[in-house]
Amino acid sequence: MQKYRRRNTPAFTILSYFTLFAGVLLFSIGLYNADNLQLNEKGYYIAVMLLCIVGAILTQKVARDNAEDSEILAEQDRKYNQSTKEL
Repeated sequence: MQKYRRRNTPAFTILSYFTLFAGVLLFSIGLYNADNLQLNEKGYYIAVMLLCIVGAILTQKVARDNAEDSEILAEQDRKYNQSTKEL
């Protein structure tokens, strides 16, 4: 029986959460310091908002994948325990 592997490594999970929090933090700092926005500052805000969007999507995907992987691994453990009890 082949053991199921998790889809996301712990490093990828941490990176996805970091990306989300970094984007929100940078956007908040920028909003706090914004008085009159120039064109180059508008580009900064667009870039940070893209970072927030990517971070949110990555975080959602990682959380969903980790939950599904936990269910699959628990199911495999139940099947393995049942097969060892039968022997």
